[in-house]
Amino acid sequence: MSRISLDPPRTLRYRLLSWFSRRKFGAELDPARAMGHHLGVVTGYGMLEMSVLRWNAVPHRLKDLAVMASAVKIGCSWCVDFGTWESVTRGIPLEKLEAVPRWRESDLFDEDERLVLEYAEAMTADPPVVTDELIEGLRRYLDERQLVELTMMVALENLRSRFNAAAGLTGQGFKDRCEAVPVGVKLGKV
Repeated sequence: MSRISLDPPRTLRYRLLSWFSRRKFGAELDPARAMGHHLGVVTGYGMLEMSVLRWNAVPHRLKDLAVMASAVKIGCSWCVDFGTWESVTRGIPLEKLEAVPRWRESDLFDEDERLVLEYAEAMTADPPVVTDELIEGLRRYLDERQLVELTMMVALENLRSRFNAAAGLTGQGFKDRCEAVPVGVKLGKV
C-alpha cells in the first residue's frame, strides 16, 4: 500500500503525462502517479528524466548495473522491478541483474562492472564511503566525463529510490515481463 495516493487530480497536464507513460511503458508509472499531486514536481522531475536519456558517455550496461546496485542497497522494490525490465530490454541478461545483490560472490561480472557496483554501493552508503583508491580503479576504465555521468546516475537513482521507498511504492510487475524476453533481444515499445 502506497503512503501517497496514486490517484492525483486529473488535470490536462497530468492526463498528457499519463498518456505518454502508458504509450512508452505500457502502464502509468506509480512514481509519476504519486508525484502527480504536485504538478511542479512531476513536471520538473519528468524534464530531468528526459534529459538523462541523452546522456551517452557511459555504456548502458555499466549505468544499469550502478542503478540496480543503488536500488538494491536502498531497498526500493519498485526501482528493482522497473530497472530489471528496463535493463533486460537493453540486452543485459536477467541472470546478471538478479546477481547484483551478491555481486561479490558471483563470477558473472567483469572487473569494470565490479568497480562500478562497488562505487554505486559506496556512493549510496550513508554517509558515502567513496575512496580515492576506488576512483583510481574506475579511472582505468572511465575518463572524467564518464566519471561525472556515472556519479550523477548513481545520485539520480538515490533520488528515485529514496522517493519511491518513502512513498511506499512496490513493484508494478515490470520484471514479470522479462520472462518472455529471450536474452539479448531488445524490445521496442511495450
